[in-house]
Amino acid sequence: MNLSDISANRVACGHNTRSAPILPRPSLEFTPETEAALAGLYARLRDVITPQDWRVHAPYIRAINDLKKQRNAVLLAHNYMTPEIFHTVADFAGDSLALAREAARSDADVIVQAGVHFMAETSKILNPGKMVLIPDQQAGCSLADSITAADVRRLREKYPGVPIVTYINTSADVKAECDITCTSANAVQVVEAMAREYDSREVLLIPDEFLAQNVAGQTDVTVLTWKGHCEVHERFTGPQMRSFRNAEPEMKIIAHPECPPDVLDEADFSGSTSGMINWVQKHQPEKVMLVTECSMSDNIAVENPDVKFIRPCNLCPHMKRITLPAILDSLLELKDEVCIDPEIAAAARKPIERMINLDH
Repeated sequence: MNLSDISANRVACGHNTRSAPILPRPSLEFTPETEAALAGLYARLRDVITPQDWRVHAPYIRAINDLKKQRNAVLLAHNYMTPEIFHTVADFAGDSLALAREAARSDADVIVQAGVHFMAETSKILNPGKMVLIPDQQAGCSLADSITAADVRRLREKYPGVPIVTYINTSADVKAECDITCTSANAVQVVEAMAREYDSREVLLIPDEFLAQNVAGQTDVTVLTWKGHCEVHERFTGPQMRSFRNAEPEMKIIAHPECPPDVLDEADFSGSTSGMINWVQKHQPEKVMLVTECSMSDNIAVENPDVKFIRPCNLCPHMKRITLPAILDSLLELKDEVCIDPEIAAAARKPIERMINLDH
């Protein structure tokens, strides 16, 4: 299906979905045909999805993959999605940087963002003519909510001439006020690049205070911070890590840089979600604990069956709003579409593209 006719009939907030064909709701029974069609897939996932849960998930998985073809849709899934999404319906899975790049090069008519709202906004900013859907509009982010565009303007006044780097975990309004975005995978590189370009000894890195503190420990640039935190990562503590290690002395600890600095002090490795995945695949530790959102361990375990994962399970309530039923409804009804004021989107696009092009 081609949605170019929808693109030609823009309404104030998104596309005129009345032009899109109405598709029948598929059967969601677990039939022998569905079981046979997905048997190979379940063979890979049986250690992380129970047979009882698979009977529920499988009809949705089959229906979603069929709907994607009918809608010419692509599904981008963050590493924090649950395994039944991450390993079965995602066309591309990765961290924020990888998904931003995939969104920029996508040739699909419809992009479904299996992640939180700021990720869907990023996809929309990079694809203004495409329909971008998020399966649940309430999938927000405590970190993104910690700062506003007005806050950034006040920082400009307080620190004139100092470049402002915003973590990609922010709203379009905030991005539009900043010089460049970054992710946890490239934050040090971006901070140092801005210091050179602006000939500045100081760089503002907002809004994650812990990420900024951890970046400051890896560079000679003075990194100025904002007191924003991720509600998942801020709950981990250094003493908690020492307790885990005392219980499992041979275990390796790898932590996300949104954790407090004393957590990273106890870790054997710190990196973005993609960096954590690559570390496990390369080193194949006997036991490892991923100090981040809980679903990551299940997703990595599928590809690393010889590694035992110790799970300190902090769940992101926002990521967990994205479910197979929500994805199905989103594709069937073409909801909920992500809409951004065109002027804000144009301004926000510049710092995102600046980040994407930094390596090129």
